[in-house]
Amino acid sequence: MSKMFDAYVRSYSLTRENAPEFFEIVGDIYDTPEFRSMAEYIQHADITRLQHIMSVAYLSYLIAKEKGRNYVSAARAAMLHDLFYYDWHVPGDGSHRLHGYRHPRFAYNNAKKLFELTKLEEDIILRHMWPLTPKPPRYPESMIVCLCDKYCANRESAIKLIPYFRNKFNSLR
Repeated sequence: MSKMFDAYVRSYSLTRENAPEFFEIVGDIYDTPEFRSMAEYIQHADITRLQHIMSVAYLSYLIAKEKGRNYVSAARAAMLHDLFYYDWHVPGDGSHRLHGYRHPRFAYNNAKKLFELTKLEEDIILRHMWPLTPKPPRYPESMIVCLCDKYCANRESAIKLIPYFRNKFNSLR
């Protein structure tokens, strides 16, 4: 777990200079105004959606690469897995009611407007919330992103809520 936590902490300081291959793969996504607007939304605790997505994408990239899987599609789809344009914490007009169940489809529809997606990337985006959503991931890369999403969401919440994790995280940054 320490190796994964170290990579998670590293995801908070990614640049084109210190992660050139990663940015070569996802840079076109990262540079879009639609993606950069994710910095306007809080995802978990006080972590922005942009940072959450970057963490999930970076961990997915590293794990898929280490396992000999399609790390390009894993990283690209992870960059798009939460591409929706509303704050799910704010009760509103009901359009984002049942957010956990519905946002994979919103993200998929938004991603499809911006990029041509492979079948693998579609599966990753649409099934990243399993088991909350009923259809399980079809591919190992989809499961990698699904699990990295859960890992990052838990870490983000722990960093905010549990002093031990906050102190450890801050000491490594």
